[in-house]
Amino acid sequence: MALAAWRCGRGLGGVGVALTVWVCLSHRCSEWLRCCGGGEPRPRTVWLGHPEKRDQRYPRNVINNQKYNFFTFLPGVLFNQFKYFFNLYFLLLACSQFVPEMRLGALYTYWVPLGFVLAVTIIREAVEEIRCYTRDKEVNAQVYSRLTARGQPPAAQPWGRAAEWRAPPLLSTGSCFLRTDQLDGETDWKLRLPVACTQRLPTAADLLQIRSYVYAEEPNIDIHNFVGTFTREDSDPPISESLSIENALWAGTVTASGTCPRRGIELRSVMNTSNPRSKIGLFDLEVNCLTKILFGALVVVSLVMVALQHFAGRWYLQILRFLLLFSNIIPISLRVNLDMGKIVYSWVIRRDSKIPGTVVRSSTIPEQLGRISYLLTDKTGTLTQNEMVFKRLHLGTVAYGLDSMDEVQSHIFSIYTQQPQDPPAQKGSAPTTKVRRTMSSRVHEAVKAIALCHNVTPVYESNGVTDQAEASSPSESLFLPCKEVALVQWTESVGLTLVGRDQSSVQLRTPGDQILNFTILQLFPFTYESKRMGIIVRDESTGEITFYMKGADVVMAGIVQYNDWLEEECGNMAREGLRVLVVAKKSLAEEQYQDFEARYVQAKLSVHDRSLKVATVIESLEMEMELLCLTGVEDQLQADVRPTLETLRNAGIKVWMLTGDKLETATCTAKNAHLVTRNQDIHIFRLVTNRGEAHLELNAFRRKHDCALVISGDSLEVCLKYYEYEFMELACQCPAVVCCRCTPTRDREKRGPVSRLSVLADLPVWSVRPAGDGGNDVSMIQESDCGVGVEGKEGKQASLAADFSITQFRHLGRLLMVHGRNSYKRSAALSQFVIHRSLCISAMQAVFSSVFYFASVPLYQGFLIIGYSTIYTMFPVFSLVLDKDVKSEVAMLYPELYKDLLKGRPLSYKTFLIWVLISIYQGSTIMYGALLLFESEFVHIVAISFTSLILTELLMVALTIQSWHWLMTVAELLSLACYIASLVFLHEFIGLGKQPMGGAFDVYFIATLSFLWKVSVITLVSCLPLYVLKYLRRRFSPPSYSKLTS
Repeated sequence: MALAAWRCGRGLGGVGVALTVWVCLSHRCSEWLRCCGGGEPRPRTVWLGHPEKRDQRYPRNVINNQKYNFFTFLPGVLFNQFKYFFNLYFLLLACSQFVPEMRLGALYTYWVPLGFVLAVTIIREAVEEIRCYTRDKEVNAQVYSRLTARGQPPAAQPWGRAAEWRAPPLLSTGSCFLRTDQLDGETDWKLRLPVACTQRLPTAADLLQIRSYVYAEEPNIDIHNFVGTFTREDSDPPISESLSIENALWAGTVTASGTCPRRGIELRSVMNTSNPRSKIGLFDLEVNCLTKILFGALVVVSLVMVALQHFAGRWYLQILRFLLLFSNIIPISLRVNLDMGKIVYSWVIRRDSKIPGTVVRSSTIPEQLGRISYLLTDKTGTLTQNEMVFKRLHLGTVAYGLDSMDEVQSHIFSIYTQQPQDPPAQKGSAPTTKVRRTMSSRVHEAVKAIALCHNVTPVYESNGVTDQAEASSPSESLFLPCKEVALVQWTESVGLTLVGRDQSSVQLRTPGDQILNFTILQLFPFTYESKRMGIIVRDESTGEITFYMKGADVVMAGIVQYNDWLEEECGNMAREGLRVLVVAKKSLAEEQYQDFEARYVQAKLSVHDRSLKVATVIESLEMEMELLCLTGVEDQLQADVRPTLETLRNAGIKVWMLTGDKLETATCTAKNAHLVTRNQDIHIFRLVTNRGEAHLELNAFRRKHDCALVISGDSLEVCLKYYEYEFMELACQCPAVVCCRCTPTRDREKRGPVSRLSVLADLPVWSVRPAGDGGNDVSMIQESDCGVGVEGKEGKQASLAADFSITQFRHLGRLLMVHGRNSYKRSAALSQFVIHRSLCISAMQAVFSSVFYFASVPLYQGFLIIGYSTIYTMFPVFSLVLDKDVKSEVAMLYPELYKDLLKGRPLSYKTFLIWVLISIYQGSTIMYGALLLFESEFVHIVAISFTSLILTELLMVALTIQSWHWLMTVAELLSLACYIASLVFLHEFIGLGKQPMGGAFDVYFIATLSFLWKVSVITLVSCLPLYVLKYLRRRFSPPSYSKLTS
């Protein structure tokens, strides 16, 4: 995000100096700009070498991704904790103990648990902030060189790295290449051009000697366009050149020399960045709802206790004391246990050797992986490998596939070997020869057009061997960079090789090693609006000027001359899963081109509505072009995509695929990937343009049942505009949805209405969108309930913004079926058991108070009340995070087990009520049993009941566990040993014998046989019925997973 004003590149050698406007594409709203003193965003003029002429204040040239600073850290963390009811309740509870009339015990019994919870949270936030600060400091401390009139002294200044670039041998002429894969997902090297008039300056320092300035438009979020001008006033006449996106570099790149009109929060890369929301999983929301129910129960129990006292005396104070007395109904340890469980789940996911490279970037929502209902996925780079392979060349009357490419090669060979020898003789040849030569000429024109109309630059190593071809398309989205490279590599395979290219010329090598030279007169790159690219070249051998163009069939159909095969053949190739390009040409006379160039240059100098004026001039040439051919390339599926999608479908997850391909291509890909089963009906939502058509089509769609939906982006936009709720209701019932011809805006609109939506993306490149659409996918990931990023060839920005990052699409199956399922079921069991543990002791307190005339006297005080939920029961209860009902192999083999989780049965009001009844039963049994069996030893009621309570909790953990782990056994034995040791060595410290009921703690008393068998009877009565019920339930109504493990 941050910029350097100047940076000197290597290899200039005095040949020339390139002035490149460093437009660092930027972010933040006008409020931010006003805070920086800049007022409303407005255009800026930068004078070279004259900083005193600066008319606006620049924002600070730093990046800051921290949530807090030194002064706001502690207040901010505490505010974020106590703004939730759960934590605020315990804060008020602890503060109430400073009031003498409301104090029920030692202060540490309330403040120590709360302090522990806050300490864990503060430490976690501090670690994350320190890591973020370290990353920001590393970026901001990078050193750059600034060009001044006195030279280039090094200066350590804030520097932000947003993209990479490398300088090929062309740097001596001033042009360079850069990559933006970390910003927009494009893996191609993009060509950036200098201002032409600065190329004649001998050194970089001469830039400060001329009188010139750069005009830059106001900051905005559009990263694919830039409007500016470069003006040199000291020349005769004054020179004014237009500046576009081709003259702009991303923040963090290294250029020969340039000026920086924008920096800091005005950068467009910053303006396109939104702060990710703090995600709260559905499981956490359900737990919060249960705690509110428990709070309601707390209030009711307190009111009942006071009502049974007939509201005597200071009854309002008694209500407050009872609220404190029964505060254990809401367990403070619940949040700590769940947070620690999330850390364990994240650690297990990262350590899984079967999904290597998986990264958990959000450890707060692992349970959400077990609740996914909808999966919204990109196609290119996610389901496919993003490796294009040339498959088909169609000339209208004949088509060439992979098995007939040798015929194309022979046609090219015949053109360049026979034609130069005796051209006149060819006109008088036999008819069969004429047909062959006519077809050869058509093939040659098609291949030559493909070899010339692109943005690919060959790169050579020092030994002269071609290293690789790099595509450059500043706004290419419809046809991916790798698609252009595939086309150029194919032309090389058939005999016409691209051997050289710079910003002004192209060289091709024929099969006879002859070099064909072409001068590039104009280049029209891909844009989302045009969906096509074009190039005007001059053949240096003949002087002919030709305009070549390639693009999508939807736009090229209205540009080429009338024909009767274009639409049909495009549909046929799309149904085979091929991505189609239409290639055309138009010959231009010298006068015609000169007229066009004059109008084109004038349009490019416009500051207002430049894009519209330029497009209008270009469209004047795009008429009655000669259709040459269709090309078809294929993007192959990733490994194991089909079984993974089948697994997701069997698990009850509905997959929505968004792509920019044609409807036929998207349908073919969906079938090929098994997103749609072979025997499943497909409803193709016809194109609608208004409300009436949408209403009729929705009614027709409503009559379909259990069929996949294929809809175009235009129709989707109309439906979401007029019938959003109705459309989403119908679409959510479909087993699969395919949205073709999807644009970035539609991607954002489509994500909102879907409940429990998971967004899966690699830095995806949506086919019919502008080339920098990675930021949109990041936004979708951040807005989803659970975002999963795939690290693909398009960079890591989506995976870095995702909650979970995987390296291959097939890993998604195990991530959901095994880890998502286990995380959700374990957290459900853990949360309900923690609630049971607190309700059990609260039930005992209620019985105790009822027996002694509803007195607000605590049953347990001091260390007992803290030790109960920590050292005595914490380890066995927390060991439930290691429990699992089935093996991972079984979970992958039977994805139907995942479907049961979508109903939320592991944690529901039904299961919550069952655990409440169990807690009331066990608490009442233990307390009444202690009163009945130990009537003569009533002075030892605390030790008796507490011992039974501990044993009951340990046995209940054993009852809940379904698959034993050795750590579970250790936790059980360790907790029991800790309790016995505390009875023997810490009996005075823990407060036994100092209870309100009086009596001294007698170690010899609990060692008697009478004590042991009576405690055993109480524990047995509280647990045995539950064991019997569990056995009967598994015997007569077993859960689905038990049938697979028996």
